[in-house]
Amino acid sequence: MSGWDTSGGEHPQAEGPAMILVEPQMGENIGAAARAMWNFGLDRMRLVDPRDGWPNPKAVAMSSGAAHVIENAKVTPTTAEAVEDLHYVYATTARPREMAKAVMTPEAAMKDAAARIARGEKVGVLFGRERTGLENDDVVRANAIVTVPVNPAFASLNLGQCVLLMSYEWRRQVDDTPAVQMSTGHSETAGSADVDRMLDHLEEQLEEAGFFHLPDKKPMMVRNLRNLFRRAPLTEQDVRTLWGVFRTLSEKRRRRG
Repeated sequence: MSGWDTSGGEHPQAEGPAMILVEPQMGENIGAAARAMWNFGLDRMRLVDPRDGWPNPKAVAMSSGAAHVIENAKVTPTTAEAVEDLHYVYATTARPREMAKAVMTPEAAMKDAAARIARGEKVGVLFGRERTGLENDDVVRANAIVTVPVNPAFASLNLGQCVLLMSYEWRRQVDDTPAVQMSTGHSETAGSADVDRMLDHLEEQLEEAGFFHLPDKKPMMVRNLRNLFRRAPLTEQDVRTLWGVFRTLSEKRRRRG
């Protein structure tokens, strides 16, 4: 273990759970985990007894832009030391354990983690070895187990995937991006009055063309048309385009007349 920086220098501005890799075997996997973490704004990495020693240039190369996560990783010789300052720990495992612990989905775990961090607690997530996962002696130090609802016939996730999944679920809990939003490109959303003027013009043109040939049906037909154009927000460019379409059709009809 000589030559390791065991002092640990987690990024001072980091927020979120510490991602703790227990006895990771390959530097490339550590780098992939670091990249996955930083994709979703996490940079508190802890390493327990990495097999190939530390620092590891392969980890830096694989991190691809997330080198600071690697450089500030806290390295400890045991899991106990990696979690000693934490208030709550989640252990990721696909195997059933004969232990009385809460078993959470990644979403539920990270929602719980967000609430705990908001209260000032320090939390961490344990990830096991690439080949064998976490041992019972690791899991016993956790407060809860996190199990991913994967295909039971093929439940194994590689280390980078597992870290990515948990990091993504963390980001979902603290990010306020709407689940659905309308992109208007480079154009602003059209004002209601502009849309009304366009629809009034359309109604006039349809009236002239004899579209409302059943007077008693006209109110319903007008409502349906207006609802059609109101179903999704129109942009200013949409309104200009539709005005051009209606104007062209109207002029052609007049010329034919």
